[in-house]
Amino acid sequence: MTVSTTEAKTSADFKQATAAGEDLLQLVSFKLGEEEFGVDILKVQEINRLVEITKVPRAPGFVEGVINLRGKVIPIIDLRKRFGLDLKEHDKDTRIVVVDIDGSIMGMIVDAVSEVLRLPTSTIEPAPEIATSIDSEYIRGVAKLEDRLLIFLDLSKVFSQQERQALSQL
Repeated sequence: MTVSTTEAKTSADFKQATAAGEDLLQLVSFKLGEEEFGVDILKVQEINRLVEITKVPRAPGFVEGVINLRGKVIPIIDLRKRFGLDLKEHDKDTRIVVVDIDGSIMGMIVDAVSEVLRLPTSTIEPAPEIATSIDSEYIRGVAKLEDRLLIFLDLSKVFSQQERQALSQL
């Protein structure tokens, strides 16, 4: 798998945005089923291949367990379970995206990591008021790319403060 960099919807949009001094967002994009999601690159610490996960008794249903990441024990969340999506067997493309959500370090299991994107903020629109496969409260916006849409997640809303505290105690 190759992680590449895409510079905006089109290179013309990118050049126009940078010339106008428009803010750019850098996102890490990943797949969950047929949908593509993005998170702010500043929240992402690293991306790892799937490793053995130690189960934790009585953990919330979306928690797969914990891993030892260079001497630090971090909880691992299955985003498919968190978003109520159908479960899928892990394969060679499955990754753990390690993120920092308001000081809480955790890993998120995703189907595959796609790329790093640099997008003008003008390509992000508010989430539409329609039914999607995940709760719209988690969605920060939708990016219109050349040939696809990308759901921009607000990681601080994916887990409540209470859930983040419980995860930090695992």
